[in-house]
Amino acid sequence: MTISERLKYVRKMRGFTQESLAAAIGASRGVITNIEYGKVEPQPLVIRAICETLHINEQWLINGNGAMETLNETEKSSHILSEIYNSAKELSSEEQDFILDMIKTFQKHRENITDDK
Repeated sequence: MTISERLKYVRKMRGFTQESLAAAIGASRGVITNIEYGKVEPQPLVIRAICETLHINEQWLINGNGAMETLNETEKSSHILSEIYNSAKELSSEEQDFILDMIKTFQKHRENITDDK
């Protein structure tokens, strides 16, 4: 994958549009669009802002080396999943199914929003 492909992948995965990511880093939408289409080589300051906003490793974004997520983001995700598991194990089977259906519905909703952009 190229930097353009990695940026587009993680932007969508995190639920950002080009416009919302640009706003989050204080840039114009054109900056994100140009990077994703490979028209420009992003400046180090822009890369740093993107990585901080998306909680990703700079080296992964730049050249695909290392883990995508920063260690803190991975640890945070692991902690959240552990809390979800601990809460869900106390529920009945029907309640667990209901929660799982809610998660799947939320994921579909996010995918639809991303596809519309």
